[in-house]
Amino acid sequence: MTERTTPSRPTIDTEPGAVSTAEQFQNQTLRPILKMLDNSLLTCWSHHWPKRKIRFDRLSKPDKLAQLERAVREDTKLRLTLVGMVLGHFTPEEWSTFMAEEPEITRRMLALLIQRLQSHVHE
Repeated sequence: MTERTTPSRPTIDTEPGAVSTAEQFQNQTLRPILKMLDNSLLTCWSHHWPKRKIRFDRLSKPDKLAQLERAVREDTKLRLTLVGMVLGHFTPEEWSTFMAEEPEITRRMLALLIQRLQSHVHE
């Protein structure tokens, strides 16, 4: 088996002292991957809401933020697509860590995905 190289991920400055494995994984793996995928995640969301007949462009900013969070948490197809985009960038070692801490890392990943998408919402 040949060794797979990881594409160059952006570096993220985080506070030292992450205590849990999930927190370390969040800071060392999830945040850089999400930053790298920012445009792709936003494109995925932009193609999602018209298909669902959501009048997203007509909503107020607070309603947009709430709708985005609700869609990511409740729309299985969207959630699995976004999560799959992130998981596809894991190295074999990262997969091992993910599998050992899957519920907590998945919870953190969804929260970060929502935050990243919400950061692009404007009036």
